[in-house]
Amino acid sequence: MSVRDVLSNRTTAIYMGGVLVSGFGDSAMLLVAGVWVKSLTGSSSLAAAVTFCVWAPTLVGPLLGTVADRVRRRPLLIRVNAVLGAVLPLLLAVRAGRDVWLLFLVLVVVGAGSVLSDAAEAGIVTTAVPADLRGDFNGLRMTVNEAMKLLAPLAGAGLFLRYGGGAVAILDAATFVLAAFAFSALRIREVPPAPSAVGWRAQTSEGIRVLRDHPLLRRLVAAGAVAMLLSGISSSAIYEMNDAGLHRPPAFVAVLYAVQGSGSIVAGLVAGAVMRRLPERAFAATGLLLFTTGAAVRAAPSLPAVLAGTLAIGVGLPWVVVAAFTAVQQHIPSALVGRAAAAAGTVVFGPTALAAAIGAGLVALVDYRAQLAGVGVAGLLAAWLLLLRDPAPEAGPARRSGSAEEEGARPVVPADHRPDVGDAGGQW
Repeated sequence: MSVRDVLSNRTTAIYMGGVLVSGFGDSAMLLVAGVWVKSLTGSSSLAAAVTFCVWAPTLVGPLLGTVADRVRRRPLLIRVNAVLGAVLPLLLAVRAGRDVWLLFLVLVVVGAGSVLSDAAEAGIVTTAVPADLRGDFNGLRMTVNEAMKLLAPLAGAGLFLRYGGGAVAILDAATFVLAAFAFSALRIREVPPAPSAVGWRAQTSEGIRVLRDHPLLRRLVAAGAVAMLLSGISSSAIYEMNDAGLHRPPAFVAVLYAVQGSGSIVAGLVAGAVMRRLPERAFAATGLLLFTTGAAVRAAPSLPAVLAGTLAIGVGLPWVVVAAFTAVQQHIPSALVGRAAAAAGTVVFGPTALAAAIGAGLVALVDYRAQLAGVGVAGLLAAWLLLLRDPAPEAGPARRSGSAEEEGARPVVPADHRPDVGDAGGQW
């Protein structure tokens, strides 16, 4: 099984096409939105608020994930993309600084739509993608996203300079519409979810509880959160490292991000193959060590060392995230996977804003080299804790089986769900 097998499957290929087009528009819009706000208001703080608006809905991820688990996932995915395609043209009304509130509001809606889409997609993956292909699938998805981050901002910047922010909003809207058409072409059979005997609050709590009570998932998701926290701290030192360490102009930072993005593209392509050869915790720990060692290596005032460290960050960081979310898809029953995936997203990506604040403070207080070395030490400790043995049996490499029961991991099934509910998503 490989990336070729993923692309040769009609269902997964169509799905990946939808991810590709929507990711292109989102990457272009996210870059332009900050520049747009800055050009209209002259305020750097308001421009920085763009990122907060997009990520803020992650904080209510378990609630949005509950929505995805209460309805059929494919129709939800189509509707979310269609609604976002209809909302983005509202940004044509943004013409002056007093209008940026509308931009912020639309970005919050886009962020909420992204969380809903991710939760719905997690359910679709468990229905449409064979268990032994999920590592390859999630790795390829990461590759597509990283490739879009390299290409789309250039297209977005060109459109913005020539036609303004409204043109980029229309581009993003068009990609959402195309994604909706792509997802409508998916041929999967979904059984409507069974009515729950408990209320919204209890259902939302289930998504958090299944992660907390599953020893393997608890460790992998925590490792993802630690990785994102350390990533924010490491990234905040990049400008000081570029200036004081490499003595390069600020624009050279773009080269470093391009190198990191290239590493992430490679990481996604080989993720599935590596996951079949390593237990899940070992795969995540390997990624954590690669990423944090790369960050520590960047403390050396040497261009080859910094480039090598940056490439290692690009390879290692995605592996930790792919390990966590693939494990959620493998070990959580289908009826709960939307909530669990959204809760995992909140835990993993929630520390991003906190990490940026901590990193900015450290840059002002300590030498950047100490900051990067600290990331390396913290990563070593986190990897060691991740690999510590516990009484619960752990799943082996994905190539042995996709079943949580066969892998030795105890699936968590709430009392109000039928034992066979994990297969309720139908067959593709």
